[in-house]
Amino acid sequence: MYPVIIIMTSILNKTFQTVPLVFSIMAKPAGPVCNLNCSYCYYLEKDKLYGKLSRFRMDGKLLEKFIDEYIASQNVPVIQFIWHGGEPAMLGTEWFRTVLRLQEQYCRGKRIENVLQTNGTLLDGEWCRFLADCHFLVGISIDGPEHVHDRYRTDRAGKPTFARVMKGLELLVKHKVEFNTMSVVNDYSAQYPLEIYRFLKSTGSRYMQFSPVVERIADHLPAEALQLLAGSDTTQGMLAPWSVGALDYGKFLCGIFDDWVLNDVGTCFVPTFDSILANWTGSMTSICVHAETCGHAGAIEHNGDVYACDHFVFPEYRLGNIRSDTLVSMMYSPQQLRFGRDKRDALPQQCKDCEFLFACNGECPKNRIIRTASGEPGLNYLCEGLRLFYRHVAPYMEFMAEELAAERPPANVMAMAHSRLRQQPLSKKQLATTIQRSAIRPNDACPCGSGKKYKNCCRNRTMNNE
Repeated sequence: MYPVIIIMTSILNKTFQTVPLVFSIMAKPAGPVCNLNCSYCYYLEKDKLYGKLSRFRMDGKLLEKFIDEYIASQNVPVIQFIWHGGEPAMLGTEWFRTVLRLQEQYCRGKRIENVLQTNGTLLDGEWCRFLADCHFLVGISIDGPEHVHDRYRTDRAGKPTFARVMKGLELLVKHKVEFNTMSVVNDYSAQYPLEIYRFLKSTGSRYMQFSPVVERIADHLPAEALQLLAGSDTTQGMLAPWSVGALDYGKFLCGIFDDWVLNDVGTCFVPTFDSILANWTGSMTSICVHAETCGHAGAIEHNGDVYACDHFVFPEYRLGNIRSDTLVSMMYSPQQLRFGRDKRDALPQQCKDCEFLFACNGECPKNRIIRTASGEPGLNYLCEGLRLFYRHVAPYMEFMAEELAAERPPANVMAMAHSRLRQQPLSKKQLATTIQRSAIRPNDACPCGSGKKYKNCCRNRTMNNE
């Protein structure tokens, strides 16, 4: 399962704020245990770190220590717990009721929010009533329509899971549980951007994360060793067959962006677009992937081990254990601070010279597995596709950044997009919707991108259509 990233503020709806840098911990209370066996899952094999006899369940004493210490370490009024896996729903609702009791006991007057990332197959009426009553935000993993989802997301018996996930999702909707969707972009799904995007909208999803899968399989290691390599590992390995192609990923993002920028700005949220727009405006991005540095998002295992990042659960990135070390000492240790700075400091010269460095910042370190044209290591595997995407969206990002600077809704970009992408005027309904959302003054530049003043362009068309 790939993690869902929850953005609590959005630059697109003009509620984005600069917030203090605090660390977060993704909790893995059931470790890598899962009822599914997704081909591309990077976490299932982590059981090798603990042995077959390990009890993959965070015990009550450790859970209490984690909740108490995590709340005490956060100097912010709202604290978010992210429960991940594996499959955390395997722990059952009673385990999470204990979580709520402990959070209430140790909240110290702060507001506590909970996020559950799940594959959805275990959700039933009891689960959804609990999630609704306790105001959980649910991240549900679904890769797209049936043929896309079932390509790699099968259960332990090799059977497809789409129908079960959809049943769980429908129950979330029925019980009015707030949910987001998380879709892995792999070699197959990358071929169907529009089909996936429109399908997810049809489920009611209005917040969609698309996470590219890039993994290397180590050569000639014993079966008991981890087979997937860390992004920083220079060991030679074979690219996993389900990894998305770099250009394919760029085209996938372009395909979704074009539909989104024509129809859904301000009503559907794609974290990648939101985060890049924040960088375009010079604001603080809320996603570590696009930030200049990282290291503020650790992961805690079922036994209390803390790692530098969810994607770096390898022995060399273990920071310590909460039973003997504090979260603050681990997350602000020299090792972790160096890990965070390396995102910026270890960039190859090709990245430093790139016109899109401000937007990309080298993307995620886990994907920096290839060499530059000059042979320097540390280039992001997705670079070619990312550059394609940034070139494609640049005019729209610049327009939205200008709208935000002028204190106008960035959704005005939809009128410009219709002009650029469709080369045709807006319909009466589309134009009226765009103008209604806007605070456009007569002498402002027209949002259609014509270069004329609004009063000399679409304002006249709007009045004529009324």
